[in-house]
Amino acid sequence: MFKRYEWTIMLKVALMFITISLAAFLLTTNQVVYEILVVPVIIYQVIDFFKLHKKAQDEVDQFVESVHYRDFSRYFDVKQAPLELQPLRKGFNDINLTMKSISKEKETQYQYLQKILELVDTGILSYEMDSGEVVWMNESLKKLLQVPYLKTIHSLSKRDWGLYHEVMSLPLGESLIATAHNERTPFKVLLSATAFQTEGKKYKLIAFQNVNEALDETESKAWQRLLSVMTHEIMNSVAPISSLSATLKNMLASSRHKVSPENLAGFEDLELGIDTIRRRSEGLLKFAETYRNLNKISDLNLKKVYVRDLFETMHTLMEPTLDQKQIEMDVILKDPDLVVDVDTNLIEQVLINLIVNAIEAVKEKEQPVISLSAYHTPNNKIVIKVADNGSGMPEELLDKIFIPFFSTKKTGSGIGLSLCKQIMMKHKGNIQVQSRVDEGTAFLLQF
Repeated sequence: MFKRYEWTIMLKVALMFITISLAAFLLTTNQVVYEILVVPVIIYQVIDFFKLHKKAQDEVDQFVESVHYRDFSRYFDVKQAPLELQPLRKGFNDINLTMKSISKEKETQYQYLQKILELVDTGILSYEMDSGEVVWMNESLKKLLQVPYLKTIHSLSKRDWGLYHEVMSLPLGESLIATAHNERTPFKVLLSATAFQTEGKKYKLIAFQNVNEALDETESKAWQRLLSVMTHEIMNSVAPISSLSATLKNMLASSRHKVSPENLAGFEDLELGIDTIRRRSEGLLKFAETYRNLNKISDLNLKKVYVRDLFETMHTLMEPTLDQKQIEMDVILKDPDLVVDVDTNLIEQVLINLIVNAIEAVKEKEQPVISLSAYHTPNNKIVIKVADNGSGMPEELLDKIFIPFFSTKKTGSGIGLSLCKQIMMKHKGNIQVQSRVDEGTAFLLQF
C-alpha cells in the first residue's frame, strides 16, 4: 500500500542527488554562473522534501492520536490528500476499519459474557487484591447477600463479618462451605476462589453458591436413614421385652395367692420391677413409632389455596386457646389474592405446630402477641411468616432446632420442627428461623 509513496521518495532523492552532483561538478570547474542557478533548485528540493515528510509525520500523528483514544471511527480523506499521501491515508483507513471490527467483536463477546454471568444462579465477585477495590459483582450475588453495591471487599465486613473473614482467608484454588446471614437468617454458601493478573495488577475472583437447600436435603436423607434403622432396631428389640414383661406380670398375678405373708414384700417388689420394665418398654415403642412419622409423609395432594383462607382457618382453630391465654393474634396480608400451591392438610399442620410453639414462647410476656403475615420476595418467592414477641432463642440454638430429637422444652419430643422441615422440603420450599433473646422469634416458610 505504500509502494507509490516509496517511489515518490526514491524519485525525489534521485533528483536531489543529481542536482547536488551537478552543483559539485560546477563548483569544481569554477562555473560560478551556472552554480548560482543550481543552488536555488537544491534549496527548493530540500524544502519540498521536508514538507513531504512533515505532511507524512502530521498524518502519522493524527493516526496515533486516534489509536490512543480508540477513535476508530475517524476517517482520513484520501481524495483530498496530496497524491503522494493518498496511499498512506488509505492504509490508515484500512487499519482503522480492522481495529473497529476487532473492537466491535470484543465488545460483543464482553456483553455476551456479562449476560451469561447475570443469568447464572452463582454469585460472582472480583476485586483487586492490593487495594481491595471491587471490580465487578453480578446480580445473583447482590440478591444472595442483599447488597446493592460494594465499593471494596472490606465493606462486606460491616454487613457480615463472619462471611468476610471466610472470603479473605480462602486459599486460591480451594473451596469451603461458609455461613452467610440474610436479614438475621443464616444460610450455607459454597465459596470458591481463583486469581488472575492483568496490566500488572492481581485480582481475586470469588464464586458464591447457595447450597443451603442441597445440604438440607442431604441432611434430611441422612436423618431418615438413621431413623429408619433406629426405629427398626428399637421395635425389634423392645417388642419381645414388652410382651415378655406382660406375660410375667400375668403369671405373678395368678400366683399371688400362693405367696406366704413373710415373702409378700419381696413378691411385690418383683411385681413392681416387672411392671416398670413393661411400662418403659411400651414407652420406647411409642417413642419409636412417633419418630417413624418423619419417614411417613405421604405424597402431596397439591392445589392452589388462598393464603387468606389458611390464615382464617388458623384463626378460627386457635382462637379459643388464644382467648383463654389472653394472647393477641395479628393477621397481616397486604395482598388478599396471594395464592400458594400446597397440600392444605400438611401446611395447616406446619402452621399449627409453629403457633403452638409461639404460644409457649410468649407465656411469660405481659402483652403477648403472635402475628401471621405473607408477602412476595424480590426473587418472586412467597413467604408465610409466623412471629411472636416471646423469649427468643440464643444464636447457638438456631442451627439445632430442626434436628430430630432436639427440643428446648422439658417435655418436648423434638419432632415438631423436624416434621415442619420435612413437609416444607416436600413442597420444594424451606423453613428458616430468625430469633433474638428477649425480642422474639419468627419462622419463615418460603415457597
